Amino acid sequence: MDTTLPRWDITSVFPGLASREFAAAHEAFGASVARLQALYDEHGVRGGPARRPQDSDVAALEAVLEETNAVLDGARLINAYLNGLVTTDARDDDAARLRSQVQSEQAPLEALTARLEAWVASLGADALIDRSPLAADHGYPLRRAEQAAAHRMGEAEEELFAELSLTGSKAWARLHGAVTARLRATVNGEALPMTVVRGMAADGDAALRRAAYDAELEAWEGAAVPLAAALNAIKGEANAVNRRRGWPDALAPVLWANGVEPDALAALQRAARDAFPDFRRYLRAKAALLGHDGGLPWYDLFAPVGASGRVEWPTAAGAVERVFEGYSAGLAGVARRAFDEQWVDAEPRDGKEGGAYCMSVRADESRVLLNFNGSWDSANTLAHELGHAYHNAALAGRLPLQRRTPMALAETASIFCETLMAAAGLEASSGAERLARLDTDLVGSCQVVVDIDSRFRFERAVFERRGRGTLGVPELCTLMTDAQDATYGDGISSHHPYMWAVKPHYYSTSFYNWPYTFGLLFGIGLYASYREDPERFRAGYDDLLSSTGLASAAELAARFGIDLRSEGFWASSLDVIRGRIDEFVALAPTV
Repeated sequence: MDTTLPRWDITSVFPGLASREFAAAHEAFGASVARLQALYDEHGVRGGPARRPQDSDVAALEAVLEETNAVLDGARLINAYLNGLVTTDARDDDAARLRSQVQSEQAPLEALTARLEAWVASLGADALIDRSPLAADHGYPLRRAEQAAAHRMGEAEEELFAELSLTGSKAWARLHGAVTARLRATVNGEALPMTVVRGMAADGDAALRRAAYDAELEAWEGAAVPLAAALNAIKGEANAVNRRRGWPDALAPVLWANGVEPDALAALQRAARDAFPDFRRYLRAKAALLGHDGGLPWYDLFAPVGASGRVEWPTAAGAVERVFEGYSAGLAGVARRAFDEQWVDAEPRDGKEGGAYCMSVRADESRVLLNFNGSWDSANTLAHELGHAYHNAALAGRLPLQRRTPMALAETASIFCETLMAAAGLEASSGAERLARLDTDLVGSCQVVVDIDSRFRFERAVFERRGRGTLGVPELCTLMTDAQDATYGDGISSHHPYMWAVKPHYYSTSFYNWPYTFGLLFGIGLYASYREDPERFRAGYDDLLSSTGLASAAELAARFGIDLRSEGFWASSLDVIRGRIDEFVALAPTV
């Protein structure tokens, strides 16, 4: 059995940075952005007084939509290729330089987006939709554009911000990626990449888990000053731009971008916080199982219990494929294609970024990055990321402006696939093995419900305090541990004060946290619909995924009889997790 962890192949995208194919695509992309700018200027696509659209406006809109979609397709391909190089090798200076260059070349697209929004608002989205089949096909994004125009600065200011962000927030985000990818920690006398060290949190050796945790904190402390500077710069920029765009706070534009009403998020968070005492019961039961009094030490949050054992890559990949086959041939086909065509990069190594992600490359083709550590949790992460790949395949027939999926819905397919894995693992196990599978599932649920809420609280506090001045490393660490105390409570006996440095989401998109909770509980609700009527669910599910850029979250959820503003819906999904906690607590002392 070949247990070698796979690395992805991106030579099928371009043979290399120095290849004629990449040079031609890069040159064509730069030229296409220039042509698009000229097209916007030619048709006067910019804000102005309200008026009724004329035939010339409709023709201009159709030309602009077609060319904008074409340019965005080119941007996706170029960016995916360069991102694939940089995130797996932080020392690839040529790729990093070219990625920075491409970001500069595509900066005008952000300003053009603002112009398009203002233009659509002046003409009226509904009036344009009524007069053009192509506009009707873009109905949802055009109506969203009209709404967005109310929260834009002037054209000159938007152009300036698009240019300055390259040396502002985007540069700081690149710094975070470069620093963390190079970061090493010394465990038992050996200097190791941070991705490897963090993977030790799931090791079966308790002494190694503790040593890795101590080494990790020491390494983050050493890198904290530049990362704190990056976080301050990014959040400070976001506060300034949000204020200039007329948003009341940093959360409001994120909710709007996700098509989620504030009362839906409030219902979700109330239900989640009501469940914290149950998660704390789980954590204390796990602590007792591992020989700890009281709460669980942070370094044992991911510790294996029961008959878990190490999972080799072929076993994990095979399990994912079998579970997917049980749902549908289409889902299993995406997994097989990912393995056969080398879409997956699973090996932790020096210079590779931590965490996991899936990126769309072109049409129905994706790439999946993870750092496999031999645990069932890593196998679930593989299922999660392949769920994103399946979602990308469902969106393949849509044009770029039609497939802009908000974060809250971007986790739909991924967490549904994770739920399939968890359910299959539980159904096939008993005794010590079942305890291990329950723990794997609850570790993930605890992260997504409890830890995510701590990240939300932390980020909200950072945005509020950043409005009054910069935050130093000690203050950031205090805010992080305060947030962990508020959510984990007596379920833990120690903290991770540098989690703000670990998570790359803080350095990219604001409040990239609650959508995971949304996705988990929405996914459990979808799974309940699937179990009730599998055939009916399958018939509507792919259409749901292909429509995530064409309707709000509430509208799409309503197709399955789900009311996102109902606290009862979120609580019913949490009841499924509570049931697993009850079983874990009852089973733990007997194994």
